[in-house]
Amino acid sequence: MSGIKVRFAPSPTGELHIGGARTALFNYLYVRSVGGTFVLRIDDTDLERSRSDYIDKLIASMRWLGLNWDEGPYYQSKRLHKYNRAAEKLISEKKAYHCYCSIEDLATDRETARTENRTYLYPGTCRNLTLEEVNIFIKAGKKAVTRLLTPDQGVTVVKDEIRGAVSFENSGIDDFIIIKSNGLPTYNFASVVDDLQMEITDIIRAEEHLSNTPRQQLCALALGSRLPRFAHVPMILAPDRSKLSKRHGATAVEEFRTEGFLPEALINYMALLGWSPGGEEELFSLADLVSKFSLQKVNKTAAIYDTDKLAWMNSHYIREYNLDKLVEAARPFFEKKGLIDNELTVPECDYLKKVIATVRERAKTMLELADVSTYFYRDNYDYDEKGDKKHFTKEGAAELMRTMAEALRKLEPFDMETTEMKYHSLSENLEISAGSLIAPTRLAITGRTGGPGLFEIMALLGRERTVERLERAAAYVDHRLALF
Repeated sequence: MSGIKVRFAPSPTGELHIGGARTALFNYLYVRSVGGTFVLRIDDTDLERSRSDYIDKLIASMRWLGLNWDEGPYYQSKRLHKYNRAAEKLISEKKAYHCYCSIEDLATDRETARTENRTYLYPGTCRNLTLEEVNIFIKAGKKAVTRLLTPDQGVTVVKDEIRGAVSFENSGIDDFIIIKSNGLPTYNFASVVDDLQMEITDIIRAEEHLSNTPRQQLCALALGSRLPRFAHVPMILAPDRSKLSKRHGATAVEEFRTEGFLPEALINYMALLGWSPGGEEELFSLADLVSKFSLQKVNKTAAIYDTDKLAWMNSHYIREYNLDKLVEAARPFFEKKGLIDNELTVPECDYLKKVIATVRERAKTMLELADVSTYFYRDNYDYDEKGDKKHFTKEGAAELMRTMAEALRKLEPFDMETTEMKYHSLSENLEISAGSLIAPTRLAITGRTGGPGLFEIMALLGRERTVERLERAAAYVDHRLALF
């Protein structure tokens, strides 16, 4: 293993969003490409918003995507003593101090800054409290926060692997809080302490964290730490370049999984959100991505979320997936639709496998895969409205279907080749086109006007069900004519 060490550190305040998953993926690709160590850390110090079920879903999503980690998961909520110990060390070294300013005083200062149209910065009121003043506050029962002593002048430069050098004026950074009055660390401080103690060498995260980085660098320098390398990956925007939200469709990994996307497709799609290996190729396995990935090829500009491209990619993986593996992935969707039970006999498993092999070319998701398979399991379907008007209202439609049913009733063997030959023979005998037989037959035995090859469907349904459905359609046409 190389000395490179990265971490993915999500907050469990919601499901794993595509932006967070893309960050995890970039960390994974980078560290696997250099033979380093991948750490999973749960930043759960926001006790009010963090939930254990979100942690469970997050870990399940990571595993489903195949983004396996080498260390962790570590939990910040179990490391609180480490942050307080680090803060006490900074206080003893005069690099941090206790602040007793009340919420009311700070609110007044913020309101004054707002009315004066300037950015509020904590003015350093408690920077130089005397011991006597501190004791007065303690006796009055005031709780303190801990603030980092920051430089008033100069520049903090973030050397970003993607964006180059980004400068921040220290005059715009106040003495920010590192430990809150309830003893919990702030995000910027806890992250730095963990990164230092876990020996993280490279931090790859979303662009929105760039503004946090100067504060984190000041914390790291105060703690005597060598700065890690930073890389801030571009945002993911909606097609209209607005902030991505639920109104743009699924945005959480759990949603994609529920809607029937394959993990390989989602991985492939996310990798191309802000990164390109060059060339026209867009379909890559996880191993391919590891071999091709580099931070130098990550874009600075925002990536655009495109559900159509993801659906296209997923349809490719459905077509190319190992059939046995596809069947296992599809089973929950067939069960949820009520097409199969959770326990299948060997013949039922074989039938499911044949059904999926037949329809896989027509589906973009697992949900669609189950949907386009319904007529293989259910006889009580409706007929497509447009198809009904086109094929079942023609003169002689019922008679034609009975003729086809009779031709198939004693056909031996009943397979793709013999059914196709029989239909061509019928079209010649009846002096009509093969299409004039195929289209109404498809509608009669599936309820649909499109789908896999008709003779493949008939062979899979078998003679008995095919004939019954043709006769049912004929009776349906007769019944409708009788009403008028």
